Amino acid sequence: MLYYLRLIEHEMPKLVAYRKPFVPPDASNPLVIRSISYGGEQHPAAAKATIVLPVAKLPLQNAEAIHKFKVLAGVRWTPDPPADSGISPEESGSEHGYFKISCEDFPKAAMNLKWASDTIDRLLAAANDLKEEKFADIPVDTRHVEAKTRKAKKGGHIYGKQTHRPSLRDFPKEWLPVPKFEAALESSASA
Repeated sequence: MLYYLRLIEHEMPKLVAYRKPFVPPDASNPLVIRSISYGGEQHPAAAKATIVLPVAKLPLQNAEAIHKFKVLAGVRWTPDPPADSGISPEESGSEHGYFKISCEDFPKAAMNLKWASDTIDRLLAAANDLKEEKFADIPVDTRHVEAKTRKAKKGGHIYGKQTHRPSLRDFPKEWLPVPKFEAALESSASA
């Protein structure tokens, strides 16, 4: 133990010479790539690779291509960044939503990452190919987003108007049944 304390005390300051300032990625690298490592131990989840990227930063030609990409992406497209993506909702590029794809079919994380990257490339090529079909008459399917909101049970599913869970206070008063003792009082007062 004393050996490691001496190592920290005497050798660690020498590493300052190799320090580099942090440079955040520029706009040419919109990808967030995530994988899990268990420190060399074998685990089934260690092969999984996930890519999250904002749709606005993709090389799509125009608004029709963006719409076609969203339709082709299906449930992999969301208007908000995924909770586990490491992307803040305030970051730029959120105006067209986010795309998330993951793979764990292959034994190595690099192979899964390659498959996900190739799939994104094929989706981009299909979305930019507006000669065959533009998908202009097909709306973007948001049922998966609504189902997630409904499953959270926080009341946000009421046409986006409420941010709290509905209660009797939110219900129209004229629709509520009149309690029996109040009905009896009203009938005796009117008689």
